[in-house]
Amino acid sequence: MVRKVTNFAPLKINPITLKMKNKFTLVAMALSSFIGFAQEKTRTDSLKEVIVSSSRIDLPFDENSRTIQIVTAEDIKKLGITNVADALQQVAGIDVRRQGTSGMQADLYIRGGGFDQTLLLIDGIKVDDAQTGHHTLNLALPIEVIQRIEVIKGPAARIFGPNAFTGAVNIVTKDVFENSLIAKVQAGSFVQFNVETTGAINLEESSHIVHFSKHSSEGYRYNSDFENTNYVLKSQFNKKSLPIELLSSYAERKFGANGFYGIPTATEQYEETQASLVGLSTVIKKGNFTWKPRVYWRRNQDEYDYVRSNPSAYRNVHITNKIATELNGSYESKIGITGFGVEMAKYLISSNRLGDNSRETASLFFEHRFQFFDNKFDVTPGVAVSYFSDFDNKAFPGLDLGYQLTSNLRVYGNIGYTYRVPTYTDLYYIGPQAIGNENLQPEDALSQEIGLKWHTSNFNFDFAAFNRDSNDLIDYVRLTEADVVFTPLNIQDVNTKGFETQMTYRFSVNTLPQKISLGYTFIEDEVKSSSAAYSRYAINSLKHQVVGSYTMEWFKNFSNSAAYRYLERTSGVSYTVFDLSASYQLKALELSIYANNIFNTEYEEAGMIPMPKGNVLFGLKYLFK
Repeated sequence: MVRKVTNFAPLKINPITLKMKNKFTLVAMALSSFIGFAQEKTRTDSLKEVIVSSSRIDLPFDENSRTIQIVTAEDIKKLGITNVADALQQVAGIDVRRQGTSGMQADLYIRGGGFDQTLLLIDGIKVDDAQTGHHTLNLALPIEVIQRIEVIKGPAARIFGPNAFTGAVNIVTKDVFENSLIAKVQAGSFVQFNVETTGAINLEESSHIVHFSKHSSEGYRYNSDFENTNYVLKSQFNKKSLPIELLSSYAERKFGANGFYGIPTATEQYEETQASLVGLSTVIKKGNFTWKPRVYWRRNQDEYDYVRSNPSAYRNVHITNKIATELNGSYESKIGITGFGVEMAKYLISSNRLGDNSRETASLFFEHRFQFFDNKFDVTPGVAVSYFSDFDNKAFPGLDLGYQLTSNLRVYGNIGYTYRVPTYTDLYYIGPQAIGNENLQPEDALSQEIGLKWHTSNFNFDFAAFNRDSNDLIDYVRLTEADVVFTPLNIQDVNTKGFETQMTYRFSVNTLPQKISLGYTFIEDEVKSSSAAYSRYAINSLKHQVVGSYTMEWFKNFSNSAAYRYLERTSGVSYTVFDLSASYQLKALELSIYANNIFNTEYEEAGMIPMPKGNVLFGLKYLFK
């Protein structure tokens, strides 16, 4: 597979256009009207009880001094969303660039960073791929096994190590509390057909979740058909003494890649990926110590054919493996909580284009959370130190600060260094459009943010302003007009700054629950230096992003939602997309409909790939107990 790049030259953008102002004003007025006329009902906010996952220091959602957003299983269900990629599109500051429907192929960006700069975790397991960040979402789990999605924005290297350059996304799987069996079927536009089954078994000494699903479509344009197959097994053994958790997942994707990878004229491309994960972990508590050992194996296989009907014309085959072990822990004392950990990993790649290579890494983590003034003020310094067998060692210091002004209002700030190691595609790829560079050095950045959280029983408001000074960013360039191919070089210095807000309001109408969400992100990039005459560096951030949704129940057991997205990129391109969904619960049977892009907006999220116009998906789900 070739590295995915987009031919955009940096453009100067005027301030928010009148059109954008009008759209934003209308949305704000509509939301204000709903709030004004709604009958308010106090509720217990379940997010306050959520413990945000961490390898070392676990903290309640409201006590964290970082920008974290939670997408719950309830949110996903009520929006009618069928995959992780679509769910993340409703989070301010997240840019998911899809090349098709049903999350078939998508890249994940946070706060203007690249897809190589975002880390994905599943129950805390880091499923990064050394070949390319383009495979980040290959292992995104099916919706039916997800409890919530945690989005951690900003400098995350001291928490997760290298490659969490702009942030991280952690998918948290469901636990088993009762026996159940769910069967689900969906069908709709473009001959889409989805079938799923999820079983849960809760025994005295063990519990298990088993999932199978297959999603397919003939495609919404020529050579855009796909077939996705997923298997997931989550088991917990020895529950009464020392619980041991097994997580295994396998995802296979086959799809026509018409115009993918920066080659709009290549209409016959085809790709297959197989991604798998097996992990074992446990939690040991003894006195003031908590220990979290983990071992896992992540494998990805990628086959790319330039001509689908003639694979021998040009084919890429890559197989990557990551084998890792971790031991993290924490210690509670009178002076706070101390977190510490060590992890070791070995990466291997076998490829007809990238060669056979390996990399060993090891990281040490240390942090301590101090609390002062009746625990209202917290200070958490920390550092991660990483060893690389093929690059210089690196330290990532960072500092989090937070102050609880009132029981509902918290202000916070953090600063930290972050780091991204070149992928094997950057280093070794040899193809007709690009040739890798073995002399590349890692990218690094100093990031800062300040923010506030105002959380009540029915209203949440979050604000964060951020700044990132990135150095030695990798840019694919041609130094002279005579050069035919692009070569990656460390020549870009970029300053990225912006702010984001997220508001959620819950209320009731005639005792029926309602929820309004609205988020806005502004990002501005400044390229400080570039010596190349011809560049393919894709600075195409979301200059302005507005995301909003209204989920409602008009009568018992019937719920529906409306979702809105407005995006304007640095290139000047903008578009608006509306989605609708509805579901009706009739005892154990649920009927649903999801309508995407109902106003037939013409738009592109990645490269020159047009996204589908209005399309519909009908669903039927039955719960056996």
